[in-house]
Amino acid sequence: MWTISVLKRDSFGRVELLTSGDGSLRLIRRVASGGALPLSRRIARLLLRREERALAALAGLAAVPRSVDVSGLPALPERDAQLTLVRSYVDGAPLHRCERLPVDFFERLEELVRELHARGVAHNDLHKEQNIVVGPDGRPALIDFQLASVHAVDSRTLASRASDDLRHVAKHRRRYLRFARVVDVSPSAELLANPPRAPRRRGVALVWRKTGKPLYNLVTRRVLGRRDGEERRELSGPWPVWVAAVGPREPQRMSSR
Repeated sequence: MWTISVLKRDSFGRVELLTSGDGSLRLIRRVASGGALPLSRRIARLLLRREERALAALAGLAAVPRSVDVSGLPALPERDAQLTLVRSYVDGAPLHRCERLPVDFFERLEELVRELHARGVAHNDLHKEQNIVVGPDGRPALIDFQLASVHAVDSRTLASRASDDLRHVAKHRRRYLRFARVVDVSPSAELLANPPRAPRRRGVALVWRKTGKPLYNLVTRRVLGRRDGEERRELSGPWPVWVAAVGPREPQRMSSR
């Protein structure tokens, strides 16, 4: 037996949390049914396929979701079943809701993002704090690969988009260094006084910022009436407390699956 909870519903479909009867297994099911408009359905399908491709490229990498076999799960209507992605549930709190943060969290986050890039994957949506998860052990994880893209590892496009991913990590780091409370353990006084600045956009990322993103916002918000529901920690807080460092993750072996 499964319990199904709808986490999100918009013009592109819905996102469901599936929990087994004993609570031992939880999965995320993204149904890209789209809305009444043909454009909405096409975008929903495109986003789902992008996520499928990114997760396939990241198979075996820790701290990102993995695709899950749908056999044994609650059935969907035939139309929805053809446009569905089921992935593993990533436990933890989104960055903007976490209460404790290891002092080396953003160093570990940057390492994780660079692991994505080593697989040829750019996340492309790291400006949203809810896509960055702080695990129960304090380590970072990443979710929501709808906008992710897969490239040749030596391509200029990946280099540009990877730079933009890292720029967002640097922006989050600077913000949290400035406002997070210094209680249990603190970063160095010098780091707190002079948080590193994020690098400037360049190449494809700059073009996207100036042209693609405004067009995306126009279509999704004005034409489709969709809102991202983007959440961000308010400057007034509450901010997390700094806690002891977690250290580097154990090296991961490539999975053959």
